[in-house]
Amino acid sequence: MAFNKRVKIKTLLEQSPIGESVTIMGWVRTRRSNKNVSFIALNDGSIITNYQVVADPNQISEEILKKCATGACLKISGTVVESQGSGQTSELHANSIEVLGEADPEKYPLQPKKHSLEFLREIAHLRMRTNTFGAVFRVRHALAFAVHQYFNDKGFFYIHTPIITASDAEGAGETFKVTTLDIGNPPKTEDGSVDFKQDFFEREANLTVSGQLEGELAALALSEIYTFGPTFRAENSNTTRHLAEFWMIEPEMAFYDAEDNADLAEDFLKYLINYAIENCQEDLKFLENRLLDEEKSKPADQRSEMGLIEKLKFVAENDFVRITYTEAIDILKRSKPNQKKKFQYLIEEWGADLQSEHERYLVEKHFKKPVILTDYPKEIKSFYMRQNEDGKTVAAMDILFPGIGEIVGGSQREERMDLLVSRMEELGIPTDEMWWFLDTRRFGSTPHAGFGLGFERMVQFVTGMGNIRDVIAFPRTPGNAEF
Repeated sequence: MAFNKRVKIKTLLEQSPIGESVTIMGWVRTRRSNKNVSFIALNDGSIITNYQVVADPNQISEEILKKCATGACLKISGTVVESQGSGQTSELHANSIEVLGEADPEKYPLQPKKHSLEFLREIAHLRMRTNTFGAVFRVRHALAFAVHQYFNDKGFFYIHTPIITASDAEGAGETFKVTTLDIGNPPKTEDGSVDFKQDFFEREANLTVSGQLEGELAALALSEIYTFGPTFRAENSNTTRHLAEFWMIEPEMAFYDAEDNADLAEDFLKYLINYAIENCQEDLKFLENRLLDEEKSKPADQRSEMGLIEKLKFVAENDFVRITYTEAIDILKRSKPNQKKKFQYLIEEWGADLQSEHERYLVEKHFKKPVILTDYPKEIKSFYMRQNEDGKTVAAMDILFPGIGEIVGGSQREERMDLLVSRMEELGIPTDEMWWFLDTRRFGSTPHAGFGLGFERMVQFVTGMGNIRDVIAFPRTPGNAEF
């Protein structure tokens, strides 16, 4: 069959080898016929553009052409000729068509019409065959590749941190338990509690919420590392911004302070955006037009001020605003939505935990730029963040993006053993179980910092998709582990 001899549609469109005989393979998007000829639009996923195949009924049997319905998979051999129509420079005149896989047009759920995103989530196993999701997942690939390229070029080392762990880095307790015990009849200790000594790991274990703590261990030996892997939160949240399984990029750097950390994060985000602009032009143009079409039904005041590509360029080309949490609270307290009680969570005093509505107000209404917020109250941040001299705040950093809210969270880490231990004791975090983490402060400690970027939120921002479930192939959310 010589599958390896096939030419990708992307290559055909870029090279247009007029007069050559080629074989292409892909899935039928549409077929239209008149008395003399059939036109088949074929797509193989290599590019958003379909390739036009012209089939002469005198050469290709009616029986075969009938099977070339939307969704069918074909192998087509023929000659590349100059296209008579507009839209592409060449087309393929078919000499032979082989149906590799039929698709019954009465049953195939993806027809050449507009389907809602909600419907497409129900058939996530097929939705990548649509233009929208083909574009999203090509952009996602490009961004993932750019992550590795960026850190490799900067001399960082890629570390694979555990997916199964006995610690909860965030301390929120929203973890998925990992066990081999019979959950219907687990072994018990004398006091009636579950006897985890009889479990696989001989202790309680869970899926990781972050690779950060292990990343710190690596950074305090290799200087600059990053992790990029799946993380899990058992948070019963059904918002457009949350998933139970998602991917995190977490660099950790020895010899970095809070300012170095913010500089790296800003540079990294701009690099990713620029990479997508340079390498995903056709897909981004399609996604921009999709967004414009979607926004036509919205009231004028809810429509984006910029097109998708213009917004990406704006973020990549401008310095992010840097303000402290204290300055942000003053801005929010004086803001119209707060004074007119339009915020769902009113800002009344210093110490409030900022919600998405506050973050988006700062970015979209007040500054109209991405914002790096620093120096949060220590009471609302994690135990490992470095305490500032004022005794009230920590050297934390969140980066806020338009339409998304928080996209990056990070901090300078607390490298001073005595302050870290006292903070852990304050929060009831058992220091004996974290002996390995504390050893890095006992032996050769140094200032260090790091951050986490939620990869799906980054893909959401770059593609303009409104729901995070539409930028991961098979979303895991409360009540949904299909496919």
